[in-house]
Amino acid sequence: MTLYAIGDIHGQLGELERALALIEADGGQDARIVFVGDYTDRGPHSRQVIERLVSGCEEGRPWTCLKGNHDRMFLRYVTAGIENDDNIRSGLSWLNPRLGGAQTLASYGLVFDETPGFLRPKGGVEHLVEARVNGALAGPQQMQARARDAVSERHLRFLESCPLWHREAGFIFVHAGIRPGTAMEEQSEEDLIWIRDGFLDDPRDHGAVVVHGHTAVEAPEHHGNRINIDSGAGYGRPITAAALTPEGAFVLGAEGRARLSPEAR
Repeated sequence: MTLYAIGDIHGQLGELERALALIEADGGQDARIVFVGDYTDRGPHSRQVIERLVSGCEEGRPWTCLKGNHDRMFLRYVTAGIENDDNIRSGLSWLNPRLGGAQTLASYGLVFDETPGFLRPKGGVEHLVEARVNGALAGPQQMQARARDAVSERHLRFLESCPLWHREAGFIFVHAGIRPGTAMEEQSEEDLIWIRDGFLDDPRDHGAVVVHGHTAVEAPEHHGNRINIDSGAGYGRPITAAALTPEGAFVLGAEGRARLSPEAR
């Protein structure tokens, strides 16, 4: 049996459609796919990406859509007005174009007429003071209220329902990684969607190969105990579509499957 996985999407609808087409060509319309999260931010089509995933799930496609850290930041801002995450060491607001929140809101019709000038650092943590969006000024509370009105309940329910991890066919799928030595049922949400230190450099067998995204690389990497499929769509690079089989891992391309072999340590 072949199981498929798609790396971080970051609002790149065209790349998502390309990855889905590659999987359909390899495994048919009913191919089993796990998406490792980060559907939103940085790219121009976050709303359309989420709609594509929601519609596919509603049609009964065998898709599992995990939650990424950018998806949680989007959800928290729209539902509770939370701009910051303690895991962002720079203290940037989610609305800062560097994190991509402004691009996500633009896909829902809320276009910032000017961008960085409306973000002010306060106590080392950046907060929105006011912004001109679609020609009208808005303060922090007004901005969040407009976002809440713009984003459909259907999309919010989808993001809220996304699981944090999935195990199948000898693989553990997760957005960022796992805390080595900790049972999956005891993993913290913060680690599952944010971890790098203590995971990326850990050579131990995790009991299953961990397939993850979150840490952007130039091309997918196989480290034996983990496979990183975040190939940097948030920075304009192609999305990775991977085929995972008992015989090994493969990256899908226009010419078909290319084996992804473990790198020597």
